[in-house]
Amino acid sequence: NLQLDYANIGGIAYDKEGQPYPETTQALAKQADAILLGAVGGPQYDKLDRPLRPERGLLAIRSDLGLFANLRPAILYEELASASTLKPDVVAGLDIMIVRELTGGIYFGQPRGIRVLDNGERQGYNPAVYSESEIERIARVGFETAMKRNKRLCSVDKANVLEVSELWREIVEKVGKDFPEVELSHMYVDNAAMQLVRAPKQFDVIVTSNMFGDILSDEASMITGSIGMLSSASLGKTKLGLYEPSHGSAPDIAGKNIANPIATILSAAMMLRYSLDLDKEADAIEAAVAQVLKENYRTVDIMSEGMTQCTT
Repeated sequence: NLQLDYANIGGIAYDKEGQPYPETTQALAKQADAILLGAVGGPQYDKLDRPLRPERGLLAIRSDLGLFANLRPAILYEELASASTLKPDVVAGLDIMIVRELTGGIYFGQPRGIRVLDNGERQGYNPAVYSESEIERIARVGFETAMKRNKRLCSVDKANVLEVSELWREIVEKVGKDFPEVELSHMYVDNAAMQLVRAPKQFDVIVTSNMFGDILSDEASMITGSIGMLSSASLGKTKLGLYEPSHGSAPDIAGKNIANPIATILSAAMMLRYSLDLDKEADAIEAAVAQVLKENYRTVDIMSEGMTQCTT
C-alpha cells in the first residue's frame, strides 16, 4: 500500500521549472519516506551554466537530505558470468559492496571555480576537503556493513600523495578499534582500480571518498556484465533514503525500448528493504530478477548466444 508522488529533478526540472532541484521537489522529498530516482541528464544541457545543469540537482538533493552514504552492491549473477568482459572464473560468485561518501570531498569543496591568474592564464580549482566527523560517520557505515557480511573492510585512499587521504586513513583506523571483529585493510585508489579487474573477489566491502567511489563503483558495475544491472542506495541518519540505478540517462539509446530495467527494479527492492522495512517484498523482487535471468531472458546489453532477447 504505497502512496506515490511524482516530482521533477535534473534536466526535466530545468525544462519545466527553470531549476534542476526546484522548491516543489524539495518539499515533496522532505515529506517522503523514500525516494526512487530516475536519471537526470542529457547532452542538450551541457552548455548551461554549471549551477543549472542536471547533475547539480542530484548533488543538491543528496546534500539537502543529508544522504552521506551511498551503498552500491556489485553482484554477478551466475547466469551472467559470460556477460562480463573478464574471464568467468575471475568473476563467478562476485559479491562486493562499495560504500561511497556522498556529500563531501572534491565535489563539494569550497571555494571552487575558474579564475584568471596575473599572467592572464585561466586556472580551474576544486579543493578535496574532509572533516574528521565526515570521515568517521562514513567509516562507521563501512564497518557496520562489513559486520553484516564477511567482516572484511578495505578502505581506499591516496594517502601517499594527499593530506586529505592521510587524515582519512587515520580516522578509519581509529573507528576500526570499535569493530575488532572486522579485518581492516588499506589500498591506494590506483591499485584498487587495478585489483578490481585483476582479482575482484578479494574484496568484500570497500569504503572510500566521493570521487574515488564514483569511479570505482562504475568500474565494478561493468565487471558484473553491464552498468544496467546495478542498484544503489543513498542513506543518512534516518530511514529516509534515495534509491537509483548506478547508470546514467544513456541518451544514445533513449526511446529505443532496449534499456536494461534491472538496475531500477533492484533499486526499488533496496528501497523496500532499507527505508520501508519490507524485507519479504524485497526478497520477492530480487528472486524474480534472478528467475528471469535463469530463464535466459536478456536485454541487448547482456545478450549472448542461445538467449532470448527482450525489450525493456
